[in-house]
Amino acid sequence: MTRILIVEDHALVREAMSQTLARLEPGLECVEAACSEQAIAMLEQHDDWDLAVVDLMLPDLNGISLLGIMAKRFPDVPAVVVSAFDDQASVRRAMRAGASGFVSKARSGEVLRDAVRNVLDGGVYFPDGEPRVAAGAARSGGSLAERFGLTAAQCRVAELLGQGKTNREIAELLGLSEGTIKVHMSAIFRAMNVRNRAQALVLISRRNSRP
Repeated sequence: MTRILIVEDHALVREAMSQTLARLEPGLECVEAACSEQAIAMLEQHDDWDLAVVDLMLPDLNGISLLGIMAKRFPDVPAVVVSAFDDQASVRRAMRAGASGFVSKARSGEVLRDAVRNVLDGGVYFPDGEPRVAAGAARSGGSLAERFGLTAAQCRVAELLGQGKTNREIAELLGLSEGTIKVHMSAIFRAMNVRNRAQALVLISRRNSRP
């Protein structure tokens, strides 16, 4: 059963998101927290969370701070930010803090479900629904190997990661099992000194943007 933690201080918004995400799949459970303190307590009490949906404007610790805590203490729980602030600066701050997705509150429930589904499948969801690092990703293998000491196999996985592919899609494209891809991902994250795929994408994006 999929369990999602919704961290949002407005009760009506929390309830609406819970109802929206409940349509994602049968048996999906949404648990609500009104602030960062409640969210951290819930994350500590249970270890079976599949994803967190986090607002940036919270009454105690803001969403960026909560993302930082989650990245350090609960690195296996991906986070999707849902915020009224959808400017590029806010998106970049959220991604740098470890968010795996970002959805504007002005978007529809269908967009939120798509984002959550993508992240649950191991992907990263940007505001326009497409990763921003796709351009030039296929040229990144050599530079990634040189900079991070990746093997040829890891470079192939990193290239597809840079194109926004999920673990399942990467496995199908390379003819490998998802378990093998997860092993490669863990090795890539260690080599890049990052905790999750969102932070890895930031490094790949920076590398690809260089002449």
